Amino acid sequence: MSSADATPCEVSWFAALCDDDYAQLGVADPSLRSSLEHCGDIVRTAESVGFDNVLLPSGYALGIDSIAFAAAMAPIINRMSMLVAVRTGEMWVPQLARQIATLDQMMQGRLTVNIISSDLPGQALASAPRYQRTLEVMTALRTLLDGNRVDIDGEFVQLHLDPPRVGTVSGRCPPLYFGGLSDDAREVAAAAADVYLMWPDTLDGVADLVGDMRARAARRGRTLRFGYRVHVIVRDTEAEAHAAAAHLVAALDDDEGARIRALSLDSQSVGVRRQAELREAANLDGFIEDNLWTGIGRARSGCGAALVGDPDQILAKLQQYRELGIDAFILSGYPHRDEAEWFGRLVLPRLQHAPLQR
Repeated sequence: MSSADATPCEVSWFAALCDDDYAQLGVADPSLRSSLEHCGDIVRTAESVGFDNVLLPSGYALGIDSIAFAAAMAPIINRMSMLVAVRTGEMWVPQLARQIATLDQMMQGRLTVNIISSDLPGQALASAPRYQRTLEVMTALRTLLDGNRVDIDGEFVQLHLDPPRVGTVSGRCPPLYFGGLSDDAREVAAAAADVYLMWPDTLDGVADLVGDMRARAARRGRTLRFGYRVHVIVRDTEAEAHAAAAHLVAALDDDEGARIRALSLDSQSVGVRRQAELREAANLDGFIEDNLWTGIGRARSGCGAALVGDPDQILAKLQQYRELGIDAFILSGYPHRDEAEWFGRLVLPRLQHAPLQR
């Protein structure tokens, strides 16, 4: 038995707070737009079918606020964790620390945090200073949420302050999930993240990235866990899964796909460019390797590929990622509630999974 078989992985779903839900990509459906009712339905479904965690994405131009939504969901879900995305620099660090601590109390210690290094709405920074700001925010945030006084005189964060009275249930900062492919992003993750998140890539690409990040963290005396963010289309047979994938993009034209991709504040990042490279290198059916389909990226600026296949094929692919060192999966599909039910019925009961240990 390999270590991947012996150790449970965290399996999370995605609540489409950022107006990213479709029956067919590029075809707007008002009933699938981001709202408390619709996204709450996705979260409740994810918990009912057995997911360990759920990502609440954040975007200024699109959808509803992740922190406010998490507060609304906290009294409703009883077992599952929430992975709340926050964009660094958009909020004063002490106030963000207090909000996170309060959410963690409401969640009885089940809160996790996805840090996003993004340009602020209406502003733009070069990569190096933007990631420097992210590192300073992450450092100050962790210090306060660990219950310690923060004394930092950085380029972006100057703060000399005791922690707030209300802390997290554990008395420690919740796990910080963070991703990015640029050298600046990798250095921040190695220095300050708990879980390094990556978007879809080939198995060789995943192996190279895990190896690089382990080495960067080791140089700082740290270790990282690894998460993999990918869409999924699973059906009883491979033919049915391929048909579902084809239907998903059947009404999408290239101009509309480009328009949707351009909406993201991060649409020019190194990670987004890598997703485009995978699409360009894929075969005529959109597959870059067995069961990894890039067609979904035609209408998405970020995570741009899906695992497509029958339950055995999806399980085998997940196992390959596990053997490369992946501890956590953040999955999604279209429409998000329906695909959560497919995966929850066909695959999740066959996985050894549990929330990542705090």
